[in-house]
Amino acid sequence: MDSPVVLVTGAGGFTGRHACQVLADKGYRVAALIRTPASPKALPPVAGVDYHVCDMNEPSEVHETVQRVAPRYVLHLAGKNSVPESWTNPIFYMESNIMATVHLLNALREYEGATILVAGSRLKFDLSFPVKPTHPYGLSKSLQEIVSLAWGKLFQQKIIIAEPGNLIGPGPSTGICSLLAEHIAALERGETREPFSLSSAQVQRDFLDVRDAVHAYELLLRRGIPGEIYPVCSGVERSLGDVCESFIGMAKVECPIEEECRSKHAGMQPVASPIQPDALKEMGWRPAIAWEASVSDILRYFRREDADQT
Repeated sequence: MDSPVVLVTGAGGFTGRHACQVLADKGYRVAALIRTPASPKALPPVAGVDYHVCDMNEPSEVHETVQRVAPRYVLHLAGKNSVPESWTNPIFYMESNIMATVHLLNALREYEGATILVAGSRLKFDLSFPVKPTHPYGLSKSLQEIVSLAWGKLFQQKIIIAEPGNLIGPGPSTGICSLLAEHIAALERGETREPFSLSSAQVQRDFLDVRDAVHAYELLLRRGIPGEIYPVCSGVERSLGDVCESFIGMAKVECPIEEECRSKHAGMQPVASPIQPDALKEMGWRPAIAWEASVSDILRYFRREDADQT
């Protein structure tokens, strides 16, 4: 039998690049959606991956691409994910995280057998009345989840929600681990920089290697229950202070840290999902990459990137 086609949106992003590689390695034919043509260096060719340029805010482009690809599975990763940026451009966040998802789901209505996994966020907020949104990004992802699940009920589509923790690992990312690794690599290269700014050393976060997350996504596409929300997390909370200590412990130079008072842009603690957190473990999934290995790989990536730029 032919290998099933999986459509990956946001394929040029941090998670998307890893997803394309992992899914291709597992034998899928990957139709990778990117918004604009990318340079060969940014998106190196991967056997089994075909790239398609598509602006997901344009319904006609989404429909035409879905028709051309005819997917069996869909991994929807596209969207915007910066809390600070969402304050300055909230309309774009609503369009990118809500309406782009609606365009995709609507285009997929003709493919009744397709299983669709939407990557939500642990930074959503409680939508019970009176609503108390924490930031525009959280609002956009909260509504994205509601719209996706409601759309599945209305049009009998097989839609699953995954709520990842803070994804880390090698590759271009704007998460705190990547920002800190890039900062350390610059210091090791001899650059002069201000101390690394940290909003709060006490804030707790769940960090999961992106490669482990992608394996969980693939499992959910095959075995997840439509209409359910699945946390995709390591199960271990780490303070940002401990995160900094891990990276500084592997640095070749001193790396001063400056703690600041948290602003409204820093957001709040994530809201737990109602489904049993062990649902993925019952399917046989476990994080396989140790924290220390992730930290080492992130530093290695940015040290290599620095070398490539010189």
